[in-house]
Amino acid sequence: MTLIQLAVIALVQGITEFLPISSSGHLVLIPILTGWQDQGLVIDVAVHVGTLGAVMTYLWRDIWMMITGLLKPGNIRRNPGLRLIAQIIVATIPLALVGAVVYKYLGDSLRSAEVVGWATLGFGVLLYLADRFTVTINRIEHMTWGRAFTIGIAQIFALIPGASRAGTTITMARFLGFERTEAARFSMLLSIPAILAAGSAATLDLIESEAQNVLSDSIVAGAMAFVTAFAAVILMMGWLKRASFTPFVVYRLFLGVAILIWVYY
Repeated sequence: MTLIQLAVIALVQGITEFLPISSSGHLVLIPILTGWQDQGLVIDVAVHVGTLGAVMTYLWRDIWMMITGLLKPGNIRRNPGLRLIAQIIVATIPLALVGAVVYKYLGDSLRSAEVVGWATLGFGVLLYLADRFTVTINRIEHMTWGRAFTIGIAQIFALIPGASRAGTTITMARFLGFERTEAARFSMLLSIPAILAAGSAATLDLIESEAQNVLSDSIVAGAMAFVTAFAAVILMMGWLKRASFTPFVVYRLFLGVAILIWVYY
């Protein structure tokens, strides 16, 4: 792949990964709109790994709290770091079970403009309803096992390109009454095991195929995605402290309608 192609993919991934607008949906659209060869799941996962580094850097306080929680095990009720780790595991179980099956048997079959269009539109409407009509009362400190698992169930729908992992988890967190910044924060924490799992699967594919050229492309794309994702997270969290998810919903609606018009007409 050319450097321009890698740069476009990394920029799109970095900007969209933690925003509720679907990074996977945008990545699917790149080859369709540009005529480039589909970058494939391996490059997609490489830029996801780059954004993983960005979110772990941004959430270093939460990461450190979880590390210290592991180093000082005890009563989980009195150990916020250990409790947060357990809740992330609980929320990840549904995606881990379903995602492995989808990755093995469906692969690239859902990567189409039609799927992206409908998912972008439909889940955008759900995000608006959750953000507009729910009472905001909870922070991550108020997370329960049931709420964590429910958010994990919602994360399964992120396997549909265009649905958005951030979008589905934030939507459910908002339906459960979590503040906007807290919903985004927990969503980003959930991205860590999800991206690690996808990255491990893609690494095995690289080793089996011995595709050294893909490996070098992956490193370059991942590094560029790290920089753009870190900037995007800072801007999004700053915005959510004073405003709503409405701009993201409007973007999703326009994009979804535009894609479907293009597909059907």
